[in-house]
This record gives sequence, C-alpha cells and structure tokens, in this order.
Amino acid sequence: MAPAALLAKLAGTDAAMAAGRILTAAAGAAAVPLAGRLVRHRGLTALTIVCGLLAVYPSAVQSAHTVLLEPWLVLACLAGAVAVFDGDRLATSTRRLAWGGAALGFAGAVKVWAIVPVAVIAVLCLPGTRRLLAFAGGVAAGFLIPVVPFALAAPARFWDSVIVAQLVRTDVRIPFGYRVQQMAGLAVGHPAAAVLAVAGALFVLLVFGSFAAAWRVTGRRPPPLDVFAAASTLLVIGIFLIPDDFYYHYAGFLAPFAGLTLGLSAARLLAAGPGNTLAARLGPARFARLGTAVTGLAGLAILVLPFAVPRAENAPTPVYPRSALEAAIPSGACVATDQASLLIAINRFSSSVPGCSLMVDATGTDYVLGRGRNGLTAGTVPAAEAAWQQAFRSAQYVLLTPYQYLRVAWTPSLTRYFDANFTFVDGDWWPLVLYARNGQPGT
Repeated sequence: MAPAALLAKLAGTDAAMAAGRILTAAAGAAAVPLAGRLVRHRGLTALTIVCGLLAVYPSAVQSAHTVLLEPWLVLACLAGAVAVFDGDRLATSTRRLAWGGAALGFAGAVKVWAIVPVAVIAVLCLPGTRRLLAFAGGVAAGFLIPVVPFALAAPARFWDSVIVAQLVRTDVRIPFGYRVQQMAGLAVGHPAAAVLAVAGALFVLLVFGSFAAAWRVTGRRPPPLDVFAAASTLLVIGIFLIPDDFYYHYAGFLAPFAGLTLGLSAARLLAAGPGNTLAARLGPARFARLGTAVTGLAGLAILVLPFAVPRAENAPTPVYPRSALEAAIPSGACVATDQASLLIAINRFSSSVPGCSLMVDATGTDYVLGRGRNGLTAGTVPAAEAAWQQAFRSAQYVLLTPYQYLRVAWTPSLTRYFDANFTFVDGDWWPLVLYARNGQPGT
C-alpha cells in the first residue's frame, strides 16, 4: 500500500483508499493468469477448472473488494510457484528456485500462511541439498529484506505485535459449519445452513477424491506439481480449522490450491496414456468425448456459480453518508474511532491537532496491549485501557460503529470519562454513532 499512502500526501486519504482498493482488485485478478501459466502445459481441462474457480471463488472475490491481505498473498505465492516449477517438475535451475523462494518469502512477509507452500516445496526439493539451499536462500531474502527494517526500528513492539499477539489472541470460537461453508464458497446465513455445511464437506471430498482417483486410474504416482497442490490444500484446510478465529476472507487463500488440485487431477484422469485404465475401458473415441464433455461441463458450472452463489459479487454493502459526516467533522479535527477506514474514506483520518492519538487499528491495539484479548476483555489489562483513555482525552470527536464493543476496551472509568465529556451528535449517519466533545460545534 506504499504507493497509495504516497498518493494520500497529494490527494487525501479518500483518494488513497480508492487507489488501494483498485490495486488490490488488480492483484486478485492477476492471480488468475498466473495460475493458468502454472498449469497450461496440462491442457484445456486444467486451465478451465483452475482459472475458472480462482476467478469466481466467492472468498477470493470478497477479499479483493478492499485492502485485505489475501489477494497479495495469493499473487506472491503463485508467482513463486511459477518460478519454482518447470512443467510438472521442480526447476533444475538454482537461479529459478532462488527467485521463486524470494517471491514466497515476500508472501510470508505479507502473511505468515505462506509457510505452507514454502514447507511443501522445501520437502519436494529433498534429497538434493543444492536445490534446497538455493530455494531456502531465496525465501530468507524475500522475507527478511522487507521485514528487518521494521523489526530494527522497534524490536520489542515488533515482537509483541507481529508475533506474540497473534499467537496468544483469544476470541469466541467460530463454528465448524461456517468455516466449511466459506471454504466451499457457499453463502452464509442461508436457512439450510446444515445442508450447506454438508455440501461444503462434499466439495472438500471432491477435491481430494479427484486426486486419489487420478492416482488409482492412471496407476502412476502424481508428479511434484500435483503433490504440491494437494499437500498445500490439506495443510491450508488444517490451519483454517484449528484456531478459534476465522473470517470470511481467509478462504481466499484456499482458492488457488483447491483449484490446482481439482484441475490437475481432472487433467490426469482425462489424459490418455498406457497406464490409464479408464481410457483402456472406454476406448479412444469415447474417452476423447468424455474429456470434451467434462471440460465443457466444468466451464458451464463455473459460469453459473456466481449466479447460484451470488453473495460475494452482489451482496449489499452499507453506504455511509459521506457528505453528512464530512460536514459534521471539521477537516484536521482529532477523531477517535474503532474503525479507521471510515475516517480514511471521508478524508478525516489525518489530524492537525497537536497530541492527537495515533491509534490506527483498534482491534490490533487491543490484541497487542491486551495480550491477545479483543475489546470485550482487553480493558482488564491496564496498558490497553490507558491507550483508549489517551485516545479519548485527545479527541474532539468520536465516531463509533455497531462493533465498538468488540474493539473499544470499555471499562467503568473509561465509560464515566466518555459520558462526562462527550455529547451525542444527531444526524443521518446510522448505523454509525457520532459524538463531539462538550463545547465543540454540533453539541
């Protein structure tokens, strides 16, 4: 987001947010041809399934709507895979392995989940230590070059916020059914939620069933590219099921690996060869027609999916009255909020008031200072309460969302201070709530 942040200096934070969203959407779109480049040697069936699923997979679409991490993570992982694999096999060039490792290392700097494809490729490099060292060296460089400057600038805070807070964070456990629905790309909140959970489980079985069927029918061990896809899919599903937290956009990271597994397995099943028992049973002509039919049906199904599961593309999003909020909050005012993106969108994020709080991430502040707690329980930690006390004491206005109780570390003393010093500002900005310090315009 550095280019967008630079734009904010010239055109305001609202323009920067728009640019960031466009950049992220472009990153999500760029992953589709990259995935196609990875599998094009396997034919039209693999291309149709892999590119099609990645293009319409609901969580991938949703995560590309704003400045979330998953599109960039997927893009860097696929770039690394394209460099590392030469057709179905690992590249023999140590230079390609190093560059692929660098891309995957940078993906790890974006989000630690990149350790999954890194670990799988590292195992595939064995027993050749030369290839492994080249790949590991690239991973280390790709990760450390962007990360070390931040770690050196504030070592203790970096360790607490990036490592410790994420490892110890506690929250309400997200139900298993919701996770499966999201991983399968199915709508949430449907009256037949149990049915959708079962359908999601069937999708997962389809992915791995196709892999097993391709292995059995062809009678040959899957090549490294297929192993990479299937092993990564299995590990990603595992990391999505174990922790308490799970958000809708997480599943965007599953899309490329599940699509690769399904597409590559289908291509292996439909590839004529001496060991393919299905081809021998059907005969050349019928087997060729089967391949054409499967490819056509896969393409048709992918075209229909966005209409069958329209939530990702067409779900209504709240539209906040920007002009009303801009009129109510003077430019340059000091505003405290539980969701900084709202201030960025109305160009009220930057303050000219000396001593204004620099809190830019309410949830992250709770996790770091509250030792992994969110707003509901972070107030029991003095450091978290003190951060919110400082934010409110310097604020002229406070803009809160319906999720404030999950983000603001409310305590009795903080509530008393807030009630004594801020007045509700009436206006047309529901479901948001705006308060102004006593004596400010609008009170």
